[in-house]
Amino acid sequence: MGKVKGRMDESILVCVYYGPNGERLIRRGHKMASIMDCPLYILTIDPLPFDEFDAEKSDYIQRWQELADELDVEEFIILDNEKRPVAKAIKEVAHKHNITQIIIGQTAQSRWEEITKGSFMNVLLREITFVDFHVVSVDRAIKDEIEGMFEKGVRAYLVEEGEGFQISFTHSKEARFEGIFFKEIGTDFNNGIFKFMNNNKMCQVQITDDSVTEATQFVCKTEQ
Repeated sequence: MGKVKGRMDESILVCVYYGPNGERLIRRGHKMASIMDCPLYILTIDPLPFDEFDAEKSDYIQRWQELADELDVEEFIILDNEKRPVAKAIKEVAHKHNITQIIIGQTAQSRWEEITKGSFMNVLLREITFVDFHVVSVDRAIKDEIEGMFEKGVRAYLVEEGEGFQISFTHSKEARFEGIFFKEIGTDFNNGIFKFMNNNKMCQVQITDDSVTEATQFVCKTEQ
């Protein structure tokens, strides 16, 4: 949650999709928000539910969450399993948070390819008549190094065992965390990364031979 800003008649929303350009857009939004002394929000939209995100998407979500914390962003909003048109989803968020400025990227990539076309901008302008749009020119996405390193994620659970955790693929009352396990390609054992949401933050831990030997290996705080 961001600090109370001096100017509440202005609010900025940065819309990001997966790719290295997201961080640049967020930092551009932060610069504007700092100059205007107003709240900053980050929004990402995906038609898939969170538990079907691949390792690459999950990594971007985690990085943006870290950046949102670092830059004292008001809220990082994730609309997963979103079946409505992108413009209508953006409109709802803009109304809810009294957004007056929206930043989007000009690049064409994945589902956001339509964003660079006049038709999409016309839809946005018709749907959201109460904001100013800032279209930022960005480079095309480059492949992330993590691509190709992991198999498709599967639902999994961490069960406490001694001073560590054991990964399980069957839900039970002993399950402490529910998330997605990304198994490393080319390994016969359950080695990889387990990712899960906790206290509205993306957390992850390395799994080695089905286990987490020390709770200190978690990359985020796992207790309130």
